[in-house]
Amino acid sequence: MLEKFHSELSQLRKDVITMGELSEDMLQKAIESLKQQDIGMAEWVVSKKSKIAKMDSDIENRALKLLTLYQPLAIDLREIACILKMITYLTRIGRYGKDIAKLTYEFEGKKHVKKLISLPHMSQIVNGMINDALKAFETKDISYIKDFSERDDDVDQLRYSIFRECLTYMLEDQKNITLCTHYIMVARYLERCADHACKMAEKIHYMVTGEHIDIDPPSQKL
Repeated sequence: MLEKFHSELSQLRKDVITMGELSEDMLQKAIESLKQQDIGMAEWVVSKKSKIAKMDSDIENRALKLLTLYQPLAIDLREIACILKMITYLTRIGRYGKDIAKLTYEFEGKKHVKKLISLPHMSQIVNGMINDALKAFETKDISYIKDFSERDDDVDQLRYSIFRECLTYMLEDQKNITLCTHYIMVARYLERCADHACKMAEKIHYMVTGEHIDIDPPSQKL
């Protein structure tokens, strides 16, 4: 019975990684579709909304079933609790990817302001955080998430920088107002995705060590 439990838990872990890779891919392709004004890529991202929702529901049901049937203890219990939290954050990241991709339709045929300003760079940092959180979860190696507070600060600073720069371009030329408003919104979405990566990192740290941490608490943010 114990062997069956660990086999099912192992499969559940793999499915969370698969879901995480899809969420990360949706976010990455959403920014790329915006940058390239690629409607086909944007449509691919939007089409994955139902798949990510189905994975969320399926993994949740199986995780709850494991809790009910086997009543696991110690690290196994913490891992299932971590899984239940992670799928929520991954679903939200996927949805933000979908929301960003849908903006591609608004940008079609329009020239970007300063090549999307710093949004591609901001996206790289955020996707790196998501990827490292997934690696930490898969390997139980928390060294992947040790610098998340610093990376989250970088994302926050980029969001403020993008906001200020967009205001400048909007004041210079009213034609930039719509595009720059969208840029500000995308920066906010990316910041929220970084926050979700931090929350995953907190749960993974607890799963591995049994100790709670608070990555960059609000009181320490600017």
